[in-house]
Amino acid sequence: MCLTGLDYFSTLGYQPAIAALAAGVIAPAATIVLVAVTLAGALPVYRRVAQESSHGTGSIAMLAKLLPRWAGKLAVLILLGFVVTDFVITMTLSASDATAHLSENPVASSVVNGREVVTTLVLIAGLALIFLWGFREAIRVATILVTAFLAVNGIVIVVAFVHLVQQPIVVSNWWMVLTTQHGDTLFAVAVALLVFPKLALGLSGFETRVVVMPQIRGDATDTEAQPTGRIRHTKHLLTTSALIMSAFLITSSITTVLLIPAAAFEVGGPANGRALSYLAHEYLGPVFGTVYDVIMVAILWFAGASAMAGLLSLVPRYLPHYGMAPAWTQRNRPLVFVFAAIAFVITVIFQADVDAQGGAYATGVLVLITSAAIAVTLTARHKAQHGAMLGYGCIAVIFIYTTIANIIERPDGIKIAGSFIVAILVVSLISRAVRSTELRATSINFDAPAQHMLDQHSDGVLRLIAHNPRHVAAQRYRESLSRAQAAHNLPVNGALFIEVVVADSSEFETDVIVRGVQRYGYHLLVAEGTTVANTIAAIALYLRDVLDCETHVYFQWTESTPVTNILRYLVFGEGSIASVTREVLREAEPNVHQRPIVHIA
Repeated sequence: MCLTGLDYFSTLGYQPAIAALAAGVIAPAATIVLVAVTLAGALPVYRRVAQESSHGTGSIAMLAKLLPRWAGKLAVLILLGFVVTDFVITMTLSASDATAHLSENPVASSVVNGREVVTTLVLIAGLALIFLWGFREAIRVATILVTAFLAVNGIVIVVAFVHLVQQPIVVSNWWMVLTTQHGDTLFAVAVALLVFPKLALGLSGFETRVVVMPQIRGDATDTEAQPTGRIRHTKHLLTTSALIMSAFLITSSITTVLLIPAAAFEVGGPANGRALSYLAHEYLGPVFGTVYDVIMVAILWFAGASAMAGLLSLVPRYLPHYGMAPAWTQRNRPLVFVFAAIAFVITVIFQADVDAQGGAYATGVLVLITSAAIAVTLTARHKAQHGAMLGYGCIAVIFIYTTIANIIERPDGIKIAGSFIVAILVVSLISRAVRSTELRATSINFDAPAQHMLDQHSDGVLRLIAHNPRHVAAQRYRESLSRAQAAHNLPVNGALFIEVVVADSSEFETDVIVRGVQRYGYHLLVAEGTTVANTIAAIALYLRDVLDCETHVYFQWTESTPVTNILRYLVFGEGSIASVTREVLREAEPNVHQRPIVHIA
């Protein structure tokens, strides 16, 4: 809970000030709206996400399952763009806010002022070093920091409430201003609802908490297919962290708005972005205030750890599996360097400005929660759970409104997210094209009839005639065989037809199962794969090794243009099958004398 709640809890460092600046005296009401949306909206949605994606794939995988083929892959890539936006901006914004706290502290201000960008880069580099050190160590650091952070914030809020009790005139003045500016209760509620999108930063972290589900211990009776204990414990984690944060959000909003002058929240004011720190110095003295600042800076610095953990858990599950990233991206340490480098670039571009990054952060958070609400709504509809579908649908509408309002208010967020999405799409498509000639078969298995057919060809030479599985008329098989015999001087008997059915060309790798089929007296090996050429190449190599034989594959030339064939291959897994098969074999087997032989005529 401490690791995944780092960025969630750390928003206390700036959320009360953002609420006060955006809503003024009505900030507590707007914060109550935020808490209501959290407990009645985001929490139920992600409890359902935890139930549906118990292996930590999150709402993204739920949408990928509901959307077919390439549409699902494209949706995943777009959502990953928002994930990267959310998580990377979490790292840069939190580190920038830590720098802002240091610059306002009387002890550290002389060192940090004028060096904000460099200080932020050092903090991000330190975060990366923690993850290079080890994941378990990161959890230990997170537990210590969150415990200390919640403790000092609890002290500040309790002391602030004591002052409110001792100075009832403060409450009376606030109430008088509130009723004067917003005399109508319904009008006050409407204003709170309108302001709510600006407070969306207080909803961060839910996606991270379900992404790390594989790290959560379940019951002894849990199975891979039904991890009941892990699901239950994840729901406890979600609920506990939401309740803790909700209590802190409401109490911190009340105390900061009532006890801090409105002018102090303005840009450049002593409470801007650090309202609770202001109260700590004001009511508990410079020593405690400095201790508070140290802990605040530490948790803001380390808040990026939950984002880094989310990225390290999420990205390797999708991009390498789709063939849209190099294989090394499945390892943690290279990814840490990549994400740290991206964070460096973002920090330099925004010059470590917290306000400039807030729009992108809120956009990423809201899009992820909105996609989760849509995913659970569609899942409930798919399972004919009409009551649940209606409830989740209402939550989805609320988050859609909030997301649109935030984008209109702060369009820079969608611009940054769009840049990440374009970058991910371009890199993914290039990577898919570069890796397209890999074998792409995770395993190959022959059923009993197929094995029997192979056993009949024990003369040391195996001949496979490639055939289009869409042409199943008897005449087509006769024509294919006669053409192969005429072009390649094949013997009358001794050749097998091989057919590959492309079930889903958007998938990159798959287990290949080969069935033995007899059709019109001809023997066929029928396989299912993601592409025709790669599957035939993988089967040919497998047969060469298992049967210890010389393998020949016979093709006919295709009639389409080279450009058309390339596009058909990349998108539909077909195209210029013969030449691609030969290229796949060339890369897989460097020794030309041991390579299966491709014939084209």
